[in-house]
Amino acid sequence: MRAIQFDTAGAAKDVLTDVTIEPTQPAPGEVLVKVAYSAVNPTDVKRRGSGRELPNFSPIIPGNDGAGVIEAVGEGVDPACVGDNVWIFGAQAGRPDGTTAEYCTLPHWMAPPLPDGVSLEHGACLGVPAVTAYHGIFSDGLVDGMTVLVSGGAGRVGSYAVQMAKLGGATVIATAGTDENTAYAKSLGADHVINYKTEDVAARVLEITDGHGVDRACEVAFGANINLFAEICANNAVVTTYSSDANDTPTMPFLQLMFKNITIRPFSIYALPETVKWDAFMAINDMLASGSISHRIGKKCPFTLDGVVAAHEAIETDAVTGVCLIEVSPA
Repeated sequence: MRAIQFDTAGAAKDVLTDVTIEPTQPAPGEVLVKVAYSAVNPTDVKRRGSGRELPNFSPIIPGNDGAGVIEAVGEGVDPACVGDNVWIFGAQAGRPDGTTAEYCTLPHWMAPPLPDGVSLEHGACLGVPAVTAYHGIFSDGLVDGMTVLVSGGAGRVGSYAVQMAKLGGATVIATAGTDENTAYAKSLGADHVINYKTEDVAARVLEITDGHGVDRACEVAFGANINLFAEICANNAVVTTYSSDANDTPTMPFLQLMFKNITIRPFSIYALPETVKWDAFMAINDMLASGSISHRIGKKCPFTLDGVVAAHEAIETDAVTGVCLIEVSPA
């Protein structure tokens, strides 16, 4: 099979190579998936750029997410699932073999079935962004009747979080940084969208909530916004956060957060128990089956070395809005 891989950390154009290798045959509990689409996420370019996993295994085929068709199964997996369309979650997290290849072998539970009528293209969009959004919104229970703030409501995770919170019965306040993204977040169902570059976020949240504040917040820029939470959160609110790129060692206003009994919940979806992840997969599938989730594909690249390099560079430079897909073997 053809695959794109790297064995050295660095820029995509310098370290990615196009190789021909044999696909790994599925071990017990595993499936072999013929990849239709691979998705490139920020976590993929960070792993390649830093080479943080190379001491554990090398070479590495990048790509956590994607979608395809099961072609073979290992012992213990029902052969009846051969031919099933599946979406792929976290294929390269803690493993050497990701989705930027014609075939991907991985544990069966990491390849949930796609509901009937959902395209492989849309299935490839899910993975890390959708599971992160789901856990960010529902990790502390239902949100029906609550007010939920979604930071970066037009982003890869945020756009799913807005939709999921709304489906969960919440009043949704989203933030965005451009007029285009403000309109997009609104189109996804956000009740209110605040342009954080031109508006006072704290003042607008308190105005919208009549001074009560938000009950939940799903945060993409924790360090940059740490000083907002004590002001905009209601008593006993929960703040979930999955990223703090601008400041990974923030100083917290402890007393203000303590006196309002605000819970701060940083999380990594990769460290969640398998059962929690599977529950998220099934809940996402229910939303897919009902046609309740839309996807934003910002760029498609061919399955060539130049195409994969371009996809990585587009994500790394934030040059694409939405999901960036590699067309490995589209139906």
